Amino acid sequence: MKNKEPLILAVVIFFTLVTYYLVEPYAHHVMHKHVESEHFAYADLPAITKTGNAENGKELVTNAGCTGCHSIDVAGMPAPMDAVMAAQSYGVNPPDLSNVGVILDAKFLADLIKNPAHALNVEHKFDVSKGQMHPMVPFYGMGGDIDQEIADMVAYLQSIAISPDEVTPAMAFENACGRCHAVGYEKWTQIGTKPAFKHEKDGLAFDIKVMEYQDSLKAYMGKLPPDLSMYIRSRNEHFISTLVENPQNHLAGTAMPRVGVTAESMDKIIEHMENAGDTKRHEREAIGKNVMIYIVIFAIFALLWKKQVWRDLH
Repeated sequence: MKNKEPLILAVVIFFTLVTYYLVEPYAHHVMHKHVESEHFAYADLPAITKTGNAENGKELVTNAGCTGCHSIDVAGMPAPMDAVMAAQSYGVNPPDLSNVGVILDAKFLADLIKNPAHALNVEHKFDVSKGQMHPMVPFYGMGGDIDQEIADMVAYLQSIAISPDEVTPAMAFENACGRCHAVGYEKWTQIGTKPAFKHEKDGLAFDIKVMEYQDSLKAYMGKLPPDLSMYIRSRNEHFISTLVENPQNHLAGTAMPRVGVTAESMDKIIEHMENAGDTKRHEREAIGKNVMIYIVIFAIFALLWKKQVWRDLH
């Protein structure tokens, strides 16, 4: 009797692969255009040509009005208003500046100080000629060489930041994405992680603050940015990375700003999203290896048993 099992196996494998291709790679290719990564080089932004002085930068950051909107927790400078009031004033809560020097690209940070709408790539939304000013006021200089002053400010922000190795995935996400996007699976809201309240009324009061913040955010962005709990599973890593790198490449005219993270920070943002979207990911991967070893051993014994039982028929 001719053994047809290899042929049957080949047919099953062929149709399985075809089905997978139609559902996964082909469907994604049709539904989402492919955008090449710019490698977080921010080639459209001017290079920093001056050597920054952190001490001068400290004075500039303090005296130029940065701390009128931003907190610098590491330097003992609290936010001038809470997140809800800040969003009502600016549309979104300005970030704490403690670690922007390591999470954000230096060229981006320099251009953000000098021309926020250009750095964020939202000049289509904030057209100065039409009186549409970005909520973040551009830095016009303190009377000296503006390029040197900006280099000094960037140097200061880099000097107070922790080392790149100390930046956790959660920190990178919260700084770059967390003031616009919630992550319900992690109990993260746009104003921070929702605590476990003892009294229900306190939880309701917190929810009201979140809704007030979201109302301001919707007015500023045009719509409420989506919850990202499962986004890593509904979109692939490349899509998310290139979207964050330059939203206009995917969604021309979108109000979503370019946030200017480094490639290393983007990797940590992706890691945080993977952890949020699949909390058992690491445990499952560890178990998966043992399952595969078991399957291989089982297959060997099954094959030997099959040969023993059917040896007289082949």
